[in-house]
Amino acid sequence: MNKLLVLSVSVLSAFSSFAGKISTEEYIDTWKVTAIEQMNEFAIPASITLAQGILESGNGNSRLAQNANNHFGIKCHRNWDGGKFYQDDDLKNECFRSYDNAAQSYDDHSLFLTSRSRYDKLFEYKITDYKSWAKGLKSAGYATNPKYAKLLIDIIEKYELYEYDKRPDLPAKENLEELSTKPDDESPVNVITETPTAEKDESVSLAFGQHQVKRNKYDIRYFEVKKGDTYYRIAEEFELGMWQLYRYNDLGKRDVLREGEIIYLDPKRSRSKRGYNVFVCSRETSLRQISQEEGIKLKKLLKYNFSNRPDEALPAGTKVILR
Repeated sequence: MNKLLVLSVSVLSAFSSFAGKISTEEYIDTWKVTAIEQMNEFAIPASITLAQGILESGNGNSRLAQNANNHFGIKCHRNWDGGKFYQDDDLKNECFRSYDNAAQSYDDHSLFLTSRSRYDKLFEYKITDYKSWAKGLKSAGYATNPKYAKLLIDIIEKYELYEYDKRPDLPAKENLEELSTKPDDESPVNVITETPTAEKDESVSLAFGQHQVKRNKYDIRYFEVKKGDTYYRIAEEFELGMWQLYRYNDLGKRDVLREGEIIYLDPKRSRSKRGYNVFVCSRETSLRQISQEEGIKLKKLLKYNFSNRPDEALPAGTKVILR
């Protein structure tokens, strides 16, 4: 009788474990919004993030994911001072990062890729070029499996994850309601009064509605504001959410558009290309204006230059760190 009871419990436990497995479709549905948010913030394709999460965590079912909330197989490394989880990998009893929740794993994955120079080349690829991203991750040494790039590409194509790279249109949930309202142009805050002069590639300009869309040196789409433009009209023309215009340009819904200034239609970069580490001001300007001129996120410039004053006037000759 006892043996039968033990066998029954074992069978039920195994069945419960099997029934509780997360499918790939369920994993994608759970984490697609987070992956898109990370793409908008860090310029990492959502398809790549999702494919890596699927592959590295076995759809969130792996021992590492279940016990340490680690969905990307990131090991501790010397500078890690957070939680730790040990298991065999390439070597016996290796140290992996452990997180309080899986969302932290997604955050750390983005920081991991953007903070290590060996991954810099990835950010020269377009967000929609998932194949180059996959091959670049393998070349940079993210994984030792020689088929790593192919495995990622196969996952992306099987589940059509590339569709999420074409529509960075799901905002952070807490911002959705606030940023969906029509802006009030009567109360300007932090107005940009000087028109930036970003390096442009006129050969790739493209007519789109009422505006001429161009690309800067990082292949980020932008146009110059015309008289009478409003966020609402621009959002309608380019089929974007107004929250995207605010976020991509580090502006608020009360900021007034100025004729001739640059407005980006894609997320700015987190840093400059290697070899272009310093910007020397040729005139009095501000970190906010340099952010638009160089196509680099304002909060990153503030961090690199230990500043909390985006609109402080910087005299000509000031050196600004870009990475």
